[in-house]
Amino acid sequence: MRPSGRNLNEMRTVSIETGVTKHAEGSCLIKMGDTHVLCTASVEERVPPFIKGSGLGWVTAEYGMLPRSTSSRMRREAAAGKQGGRTVEIQRLIGRSLRAGVDRVAMGERQITVDCDVIQADGGTRCASITGGWVALRMAVNKLMKIGDIKTDPLISPVAAISCGIYAGQPVLDLDYPEDSEAGVDGNFILRGDGQLIEVQMSAEGATFSRDQMSQLMDLAEKGVGELVEAQKAALA
Repeated sequence: MRPSGRNLNEMRTVSIETGVTKHAEGSCLIKMGDTHVLCTASVEERVPPFIKGSGLGWVTAEYGMLPRSTSSRMRREAAAGKQGGRTVEIQRLIGRSLRAGVDRVAMGERQITVDCDVIQADGGTRCASITGGWVALRMAVNKLMKIGDIKTDPLISPVAAISCGIYAGQPVLDLDYPEDSEAGVDGNFILRGDGQLIEVQMSAEGATFSRDQMSQLMDLAEKGVGELVEAQKAALA
């Protein structure tokens, strides 16, 4: 039934390759099917002015799609002189999702910026960015702990995200682009590895959904995030 031939509760193939850039404190290339995202984490010994002097750390994110990450070339946002609304929304989502897994007191007064650059898009780029972004963040924190700049691990739990939706009347896990573009209901689920919810984005895309269907999608999301957390751990082992 699914264009890819996958079962309703089956994820795309996931791979996470770490240490893919030379200079960043943490980096990985995450592939979820044909969606590929390069994630890097950069440490700075400063924080935004609004928390300066508070002793709290800060995690933020930037997101972008390369010009030929889709079927036709898109214009670089830098050439347009400003970021689009979708880009701003997604990078804010990535930042607040990652912060939900961080003890900012233990992190100390420093900033880690996670950059997520979509090399190839086939649905679920924000979810892949969050999942890969946490791996890059974990690597950066490990480096800070190794050199003694951080004494107590500030990462409370892994953070991962997955899309679920209603496609052809059925709840499905991990939508690729053909499904995403046709789904009656589309949702993104961000969870911590300990099962705590961070954010759920659900919307009707031409069809409404019931409370029971919402629960079915939540069950699929928990399964998917569980698999992603295992992939994160394996990549970092």
